[in-house]
Amino acid sequence: MEIVNHVQHYRKQANLTQEKLAQLAHVSRKTINSLERGHYTPSLLLALQISKILNLDINVIFSIKE
Repeated sequence: MEIVNHVQHYRKQANLTQEKLAQLAHVSRKTINSLERGHYTPSLLLALQISKILNLDINVIFSIKE
């Protein structure tokens, strides 16, 4: 199984830079970059933080590809 995310799409829709999203989520910009590129699977806490920041349901941003 693989986690698919749409962080980059919704981050851009919200007019947030990677740096700003990282600051709001209390992680590094590199973490956001790795997440968007699919090289990093977020913790549940980070996924929930991102969904709250973007004001979207977590299932809209993240899904499981089987």
